[in-house]
Amino acid sequence: MSRLRYINVSVRSRLAVPLLLTMTAASLMAAAPRVLIVDVDGMIHPVTVDILSRAIQQAKQEDAALIVVRLNTPGGLMDAMRESIEKIIASPMPVVTYVAPSGARAASAGFFILEAGDVAAMAPGTNTGAAHPVMIGGEMDAIMKQKVENDAAASLRSIVGKRGRNSDLAEKAVRESQSFTDKEALDNHLIELVARDDRDLLEKLDGREIARLDGARQVLHTRGATIEVYQRTLRQKIVSAIADPNIALVLLVLGALGIYMEFTSPGLIVPGILGAILALLGLSAISVLPINWLGAALLLLAFALFILEAKFATHGILGTGGALSMVLGAVMLIDSPVPEMRVHLSTAIALALPFSLITILLLSLVLRARRNKVVTGPEGMLGEIGTALTPLAPDGKVLVRGEYWNAVSPAAVAAGVRIRVTAIDKLKLTVEAVSPRNGA
Repeated sequence: MSRLRYINVSVRSRLAVPLLLTMTAASLMAAAPRVLIVDVDGMIHPVTVDILSRAIQQAKQEDAALIVVRLNTPGGLMDAMRESIEKIIASPMPVVTYVAPSGARAASAGFFILEAGDVAAMAPGTNTGAAHPVMIGGEMDAIMKQKVENDAAASLRSIVGKRGRNSDLAEKAVRESQSFTDKEALDNHLIELVARDDRDLLEKLDGREIARLDGARQVLHTRGATIEVYQRTLRQKIVSAIADPNIALVLLVLGALGIYMEFTSPGLIVPGILGAILALLGLSAISVLPINWLGAALLLLAFALFILEAKFATHGILGTGGALSMVLGAVMLIDSPVPEMRVHLSTAIALALPFSLITILLLSLVLRARRNKVVTGPEGMLGEIGTALTPLAPDGKVLVRGEYWNAVSPAAVAAGVRIRVTAIDKLKLTVEAVSPRNGA
């Protein structure tokens, strides 16, 4: 009996050990902090604001301890930059801005977002700065330039000063377009950390006390944290992709071509549907970009020249002018000082030449078809030659196109004489005799 008890106790002990280990591991996993990483790469535009907003909302729902905004951007639109900074500052959990990976940059508007983080960090081999504001749509006069610079500098000073960073040097990035490597930024107190990768960053953040912008102080616990990368929604992926001016222009041109094909050949349906979808996507992408109306006018001029080339025989002069106008219009369509926000010359040429040839060809076919004699319907019978089967005095029967018709003739026509159709009234033809050739 005692032996049986010993066996039961031994079995229970063996079962309890793995159960205890499992519970301990689960407890450690539950206790591990969660960190959400969100990538802000490419141009900063309204989609960037939506991505940051949804990432912060997701981090709040999952009770994340920290958000890491991984930056790799040449800059972007000032309004989108300000809204992004507002989202970062209003975040209920600390936000670390991190320029990564090596070779990345946070230039222009990206520098403002970098300095907005509770902790600013950079990876080795990255750079930041060059935050001088540039007005889109033309040169600023001296007074307006000073106003914009002062506003941007004051906005940056208000953030950098409260973060305990070098506000004087940060202001030089705005007024003098100064840029800084990761080492220069660290040595001059523009950032707090230089970290190799995400895991190294979290190791260096562990135990660091930070001051939120509202004055609250918080100690970060990030050692062994569970890292989760924010996944963009399908809409965000699509809009981010087409926000590239080159892609937006391609969509717009292809959409216009599809719609034109539907108008010239009604009933095809597919080109019209696809063209409308592509055109709407292109217009939605261009709507968030700074448009130069001179470029838009040149594109409209190009279409007008293509139409005139098909209508008048100019031996390609108008078509060449249209192609040149389209290239210039495409290059000038997006007015931005940032190269990444402009249409490339190679893209403009690659679009303009094929589009010019296709458009002129389609227009030529349409105009040629309209000039040709109608061969179907009632109008197609006019001028047709046939034979009088019975005397026409004035009514009788004729044979036209292998079909028997009732006919009437103003002058008497004998049977067997060749006739020509001059009019048609429902199912009755008006004909006249055809004079014999060579007076025979």
